[in-house]
Amino acid sequence: MEDGILLNIIRLVVGVIILSYASYTDIKTRRAANMLWILMGSIGAILLAIQYFTTGFDNILYLVFIPIMIVFMYVLFRLKLIFGGADAKAIMALAILVPLEPAILDFPLWKESIMPFSWIIFSNAVILFILIPLSLLIYNIIKRNVKFPYCVLGYKMSIGTAKQSFVWPLEKIKNGKRRFSYIPKEFDADEGFKVFEDKGIKEIWVTPKIPFMIPLLAGFLVSFILGDILSHIMQFFI
Repeated sequence: MEDGILLNIIRLVVGVIILSYASYTDIKTRRAANMLWILMGSIGAILLAIQYFTTGFDNILYLVFIPIMIVFMYVLFRLKLIFGGADAKAIMALAILVPLEPAILDFPLWKESIMPFSWIIFSNAVILFILIPLSLLIYNIIKRNVKFPYCVLGYKMSIGTAKQSFVWPLEKIKNGKRRFSYIPKEFDADEGFKVFEDKGIKEIWVTPKIPFMIPLLAGFLVSFILGDILSHIMQFFI
């Protein structure tokens, strides 16, 4: 096996392991330890050094995108245009781990993109995140709970289960009637769901608090397998 392929396989394995663990902790505690991104970035830097002294780089100019992506993610985070601090740090670390397209045999399938690989991972994750409403609609069609706009934003859940889950209600009580409600900025589960219990309501529409770390993990895998989804879509229409 060529040294370059081996290094890329290591990048893939390291990324999957760390992002999977971060997704798990994000779901359970809504936190992902900073040490994960320090570890990912450190391993990425070591792999880059090994690659420089062994196989070299096809286009070393792409390494300038490492600081560019780090600054760009920091700006997005400060402007609150990205989902959270851990997500921004994850993409910063990925910029070091996989700054160049990591070719493994015939993958990724779409090799036309000129964008840095960390950007491809980020854009793929955003696209996959946007597809969540479609999956919710399909789920609700199967459950025969089709009521817009609820069915593209969430699903029905019992009050008891909702109080123990990472979800927001898509309903509110206004003037004694149930009304549609966008995700509340601040919501106390015990107090918020009690309003429904007092009305004798046992089941309501809720929307899941899906951490961006999960689409980021999916975007990482899709980037290695397919490549740049956004670039491929643009080329299709052009």
